[in-house]
Amino acid sequence: MSEKPGGEQWTSRMGVIMAVAGSAVGIGNYLRFPGLAVEHGGGAFMLPYFVALLLLGIPLSWAEWTMGRYGGIRGFNSAPGIYSVIWRHPAAKYFGALALMIPLIVYMYYVLIEAWCLSYAIDYLTGDLMTGHGGRIDQVIAGMDVAGDGAELSSATKVAAFSKYFDEFIGAGQDGSAIFGGRGVWLVILTSVFLLNFACIYRGLSHGIEKLCNIAIPVLFVLSFAVLFRVLTLGTPDPSKPDQNLMNGLGFMWNPSEKAIAELADPKTWLDAAGQIFFTLGVGFGIIINYSSYLRRKDDIALSSLTATSINEFSEVCHGGLITIPAAFVFLGIGGLAATNLDSTFAVGFVALPNVFDAMWGGRLFGFMWYFMLFTAAIAASVSMLQPCIAFLEEGFGLKRRASAAILGGVSAFGCTFVLYFSKGSVALDTFDFWVGTFLMFMLALVQTILYGWVLGIERGHRELHQGANLNVPYFVQYVLKYVTPTYLVTVLIAFIWLKLGSQLEAVGKSVVAQLSLGIIAILLGGLMVMTWSAGRRWSREGRFNGLDSIGEQGLEPGEKR
Repeated sequence: MSEKPGGEQWTSRMGVIMAVAGSAVGIGNYLRFPGLAVEHGGGAFMLPYFVALLLLGIPLSWAEWTMGRYGGIRGFNSAPGIYSVIWRHPAAKYFGALALMIPLIVYMYYVLIEAWCLSYAIDYLTGDLMTGHGGRIDQVIAGMDVAGDGAELSSATKVAAFSKYFDEFIGAGQDGSAIFGGRGVWLVILTSVFLLNFACIYRGLSHGIEKLCNIAIPVLFVLSFAVLFRVLTLGTPDPSKPDQNLMNGLGFMWNPSEKAIAELADPKTWLDAAGQIFFTLGVGFGIIINYSSYLRRKDDIALSSLTATSINEFSEVCHGGLITIPAAFVFLGIGGLAATNLDSTFAVGFVALPNVFDAMWGGRLFGFMWYFMLFTAAIAASVSMLQPCIAFLEEGFGLKRRASAAILGGVSAFGCTFVLYFSKGSVALDTFDFWVGTFLMFMLALVQTILYGWVLGIERGHRELHQGANLNVPYFVQYVLKYVTPTYLVTVLIAFIWLKLGSQLEAVGKSVVAQLSLGIIAILLGGLMVMTWSAGRRWSREGRFNGLDSIGEQGLEPGEKR
C-alpha cells in the first residue's frame, strides 16, 4: 500500500482489513450473540439476524468505508471533519461528536469486561474455576452448604455456584466490592489490561493497532478452531438424557422451534437482531469511518469492507454460535440454559460455559483457551475505540499523539473506575451500554445513512465506492442505502422506543447511579460539542474546506498538483 501524504497510514491492505475485523470481532461475537440466539429460540433468531445483516450491516459498512475515505483524501480523519466535508453546513460537525463519544464511553466498560476474560483464563490455568481443585469455586460451593463435591454435585448446584461466583467476582451485590476486600490480584490484572491497551494505542496506527491485530486475529482463530473441534467431538455425557446430544444442540441453533412464529411476531426479536448486527460489525460506532479515512483514493474499499464483514460473521456464527450453544445444550439442556438467567448478556459465557468446562474432558485446558480467546478478541476491539478521539485531538487542536493518549487515558480511567465502583446490579455498566452502546449507536447509524444516501448522494457514493475496487457492487445496493436502510432504521427506532425507552426512563428515575451515569454521558457529550465548535473555527480560519470539491474528483490526492 502506497503512502498517504500528510499523516498516518496503513502499511498493507491486509493490515486495514485485520484492524477493521479486529474492531468488530469481540466479546459480542462470543457472548452477546449466543445469549440472544438462546433467548429468542435459536433458529428463530437467525432469520431476522440475516435480514438485518443484508439490509443494515453490509450496506452501512460499505457506506462508512466510502464516507471515511472520501473525507480522508480531503484531509480529515475525524468524524466532525469528515461530516463537514460531506455536508457543508455548520451543524454537520456536531453529529461527529456522537461518533467520538460512542467508542469512548463503550471503551470505559468494555476494557473492564476484557479484564474479566483474562482473569477467568488465569483462573482456569490455576484450576481455581474447576470443582474439586480447592480453588475459588470450591470455596463458593462450601459457603452454599450443599452435599457432595466435584462430580457428585448436581447440575443445578453447579449452575447456582458458578452464577454466585460470577456475581461476587464482578461485585454485583454491593458497590465497591469489586475494588475492596482482597481484590488486589484482580486490580493488577485490570490495570495491566488498561496499560496494554494504551501501549498499543500510543504506538500509533500502523506500529501499534495494526501490528496487534495482525497477531491477535490469527491467534484468535487458532484458539477458536481448537475449542470448536473439541465441542464438535463431544459425545452424550449423560446416557439418561439421550436427547442432550451434539446434533440436537446444532439443531437448536439452526432449526426454528415450535415457538418460531411467536418469536418472529415479537418486535423485540427483530430489535435485538438489528442491535446485534450493529454491535458486532461496528457500524454506527465511529470506528470504521475513522479507519477508512487513512486509505488512498486508489485503495480498494468494496472488497476490503466485505472481507472484514465476512471475517466477523464467520467468527460470530460459525465459531461463537457453534461453540457456545451446542456445548451448553449437550451438558445442560434447555432447562439448564434457562437456569443461567438469559436476561444477562454474560450469562451464557460466564455462567453456562464454566459448567460445561467443569464436566468436559480436558475442561481446564479448553476453559483457559476459551477465555484467553475472548481476551484476545476483546483487546483487538478495544484498541480501536480511542483512535477516533485521538484523530480528532490531533487534527482539531494540533496535539501530538502522546498528549492525545494521555488526555484520553485520564478520561477513560475515570469512566472505568466509575463503572468498576458502582458495580451493584451492574447498573452503571448497563446504563452506559443501553444509552450509548445501543440507543445512540442507532441514532448515529441513521445520521450516517442520511448523510450518505441524501447528502453525498448515491451516484457519487457508487462512484467513490468503486474507485480502485476489486469487486463490483450492484447499483441496487445504493437504492437499499437510500430508501430501505433508513426506513428499516426508523422502524427499529420506533420499536426500540416503544419497547424499551419507557422502562429505561423509569429505571433511571429510581436509581441515583443511573442518573450519575447519564450525567457523565451528558457532560462528556457537551464537552465534545464545545471542542467540536472550537475545532471547526480553527479549520475555517485555516481554510481547510476551501477547494475541496476539486480534490478527488479528478483523481487527485491532497497535496498533488492538477
